[in-house]
Amino acid sequence: MKTGSLSLVIAALFFGPVAFAETITVESPDGHLKLTLEVAADGAVTHALALDGKPLISPSPVGFSGGRFVGATHRAENSVWKPVWGKRSVVPDRYREATLDLGGYQLKARAYDEGVAFRYVFPAQKPIGAEATAFNFSDDYTAWYYNGENHNIGPEKLSVASGQRRPVVTIKAEDRVYLALHEADLSEGEPLLLEARQDGTSLRIASKPSPSWRVVMFGRTPGALVDSHLIELLNPPPAAGMDFSWVKPGVTVWDWRINGAKVDGFHYDMSLPSWKRMVDFAAENRIPHLVLDANWYGPEFAKNSDPVKGGKVEQVKTIIAYGKTKNVGVWLYLNDVGGRKFSLEDTLKQYGEWGAAGVKYGFMRGSPEEKNQRTRLITELCAKNKLLCNYHDGPVHPYGQMRTWPNAVTREFCQAQLDGHKVFQPRTFVTSVFVNMLVGPLDMNNGLADLTQAGRADHGVPVPSTLTAEAARTLIVFSGATVIPDIPEYYRKHPELLRFIAAQQMPWRESKTLAGEIGEYIVMARQAADGAWLVGTATNESPRELEVPLSFLPPGRHEVLVIQDGPRSDFRTHVEDYQAETREVSSADTLRLKLAPGGGACMLITKKR
Repeated sequence: MKTGSLSLVIAALFFGPVAFAETITVESPDGHLKLTLEVAADGAVTHALALDGKPLISPSPVGFSGGRFVGATHRAENSVWKPVWGKRSVVPDRYREATLDLGGYQLKARAYDEGVAFRYVFPAQKPIGAEATAFNFSDDYTAWYYNGENHNIGPEKLSVASGQRRPVVTIKAEDRVYLALHEADLSEGEPLLLEARQDGTSLRIASKPSPSWRVVMFGRTPGALVDSHLIELLNPPPAAGMDFSWVKPGVTVWDWRINGAKVDGFHYDMSLPSWKRMVDFAAENRIPHLVLDANWYGPEFAKNSDPVKGGKVEQVKTIIAYGKTKNVGVWLYLNDVGGRKFSLEDTLKQYGEWGAAGVKYGFMRGSPEEKNQRTRLITELCAKNKLLCNYHDGPVHPYGQMRTWPNAVTREFCQAQLDGHKVFQPRTFVTSVFVNMLVGPLDMNNGLADLTQAGRADHGVPVPSTLTAEAARTLIVFSGATVIPDIPEYYRKHPELLRFIAAQQMPWRESKTLAGEIGEYIVMARQAADGAWLVGTATNESPRELEVPLSFLPPGRHEVLVIQDGPRSDFRTHVEDYQAETREVSSADTLRLKLAPGGGACMLITKKR
């Protein structure tokens, strides 16, 4: 029921002051989710969320004090978003929306089939005072939390949490009911921060007020959360006149982890001969990019390292030009020291004029609010100079920037493989893909082809994985720049796995998480730009057998390359053992895959002619 301000006036005239409440409801297009907003006579507002009539979030405070209900307007949207690149080529954009005029500010609320969101609009001035918003969950659900460059927090009951928690928060409410908390379109201000109170089942917003959307994602499975583009849909499209047709996502080779490797009489380091070897390998395998990491313009933390004149600048210009002859773009690393000591605008303009493909920005300093502002500035300047961008070393969390700025192709919002002289365990991977990856593309640097990592200058620690798991992870992780870290010769030792990685031609036409459980395993299918389907599976420390129905395939006969862990495979032994075979299949078939402890499996499916 919706009652306008006129009712309040009439009630006051005839009956005197009353504690009258307004009730505004917003339902998802499919009718399953209902967001209920209650406005008290004193202007206090609560929100509640129900699924098919069953409460998931009990009435919880939202907004700011001092408002007064003036009225509400409603609208609906039913369109599609066709991203430059993403998890799929066409994304439905369907929601219902209510805007509450609360005198000093507006509360805008939306309900999608994939979740609900609300934000505040202050026409006259920015909010004064703390935001009251909280999420009082209706039961003691199980939650997982983002935890920087470490294994995620969880699983733990909501009642166990205390102190600050950073989003993403992924929640299992019950079987076939999964939620996640995050934000979208943080145009300014401090990134979202949550606070838990022990012995309760509530999370409240502890960060400064901001204009971002507060988002509750919903899915019947954890994979539905993974496949959602809800966070991006809550961001605006590019500004009129902006052209992003030059943005080309894809697999990327990298010079940082090759350093020190010796093979066939060649010693890899971060210099022109090695870079040329990497570009040649990339070109042979339709890999569109090479990333040059730190120290190319001098020691990355030295204040006198000039990012346009220092170090190996002439070699860098040469490799960029050489890459262009091979249709391979070259990314350049830029540390925040050089980015601040020297003119950022001039540096990025110069990189664009050299013909660089992108910028990997590292070790940004400042408060979370300052880092958000600087990230937005760098992204905009990169777009102006036709540069892709990737943020590392404690970046601002993704909040859907890739819709407004498609050049924002990835960031290290995770524990990257072999990063910080530590390795992550198999359970870390199959947890973070259901937590960190819900809100945007990740640079996790999977796909090692030598499990021992012996002889590396930077990191010689063996990898707790299997070869098939490493290859599968490159597909499972959503990223506009899938950075693989090994040398060409190691990939060539495993032609079937190299074929699988090279077949990841973006932008993706479609993505489907076929199965999975948080912290246990995941099965991901993606359709490449050329129509081929790829499937990657990964498990935690436990071995398992999985049945994968191929019902997602179009009619007709298909050829599938199946790569599975071999009988000696085990993430603890680093034995490079796998089996590959080719079969003929149709959409009616189901394939049984056997995964070793910490292992995985890969499938490349092409239409038979």
